[in-house]
Amino acid sequence: MPSVVSDLCKLCLNCTEVCPVDAFHKGDTQVVVDPDTCIDCGVCISECPTGAIKSSDEADEKWVKFNAEKAKEYPAAK
Repeated sequence: MPSVVSDLCKLCLNCTEVCPVDAFHKGDTQVVVDPDTCIDCGVCISECPTGAIKSSDEADEKWVKFNAEKAKEYPAAK
């Protein structure tokens, strides 16, 4: 299951630095994960200081949808 970012994100960008496949996309207020790129390694989850990232099977469905939609709109974080 891909990782999912919620509104707890504070744009620290720790997750973007550790992602081995550059699955993060950056908006004005938070990052999101592209579910088609994410390899579900979980590294970003442990690096997030605010607990904003969860596996999609543990995340609220609204954030799963939000990440998938916004990943298509937001530019790559790197």
